[in-house]
Amino acid sequence: MQLAIDAAKAAAEHGEVPVGAVLAGPKGEVLAVAQNQMRRQKDATAHAEIVAIRQACAKLGKERLLECDLYVTLEPCPMCAGAIAHARLRRLYYGAGDIKGGAVDHGVALFAQDTCHHAPEVIGGLREGECADLLTAFFALRRNEPS
Repeated sequence: MQLAIDAAKAAAEHGEVPVGAVLAGPKGEVLAVAQNQMRRQKDATAHAEIVAIRQACAKLGKERLLECDLYVTLEPCPMCAGAIAHARLRRLYYGAGDIKGGAVDHGVALFAQDTCHHAPEVIGGLREGECADLLTAFFALRRNEPS
C-alpha cells in the first residue's frame, strides 16, 4: 500500500486528484504502479486503477489478471469497479471509502449485484486515515485557490 500512497502523492504534485494504485502478481511481484492521470492525459478514463490494469495486462500479455491483487488508495468508482471485475482480479485492497463516488462498499456496490460476473475479495480501510488525509489536504488547497 505504501507504493500506492507514494503514487497518490505524486499525482497531487501534478495537480491530479491524489489516487494511487499498485497491481501485484500472483507471487506478490509488482506489475504496475499508477496514479490518476486524467488531466495530464486529457482522458476521463485515466484513473489510477485503469492505468494500472492496462499496464499489467500489457506486461503479462493477457486481458485477464487472474490471481493478481490491486491496492488503491480510494474506493473504486463504478468505471474502475467494472474494470476490476472484467480483469478478474483476485483481491482488491483499498484505503479510504468513498461515500459519494465509490462503487464497492458504497453507491451501486457493484460486486454485490447479481449481474456482476466476477467479484474479487475486497479488503477496505487499509491505511484509511492516511489515504483520506491525502484527499482532504488536496481539496482544501483547491478550495483556497483563486479562481
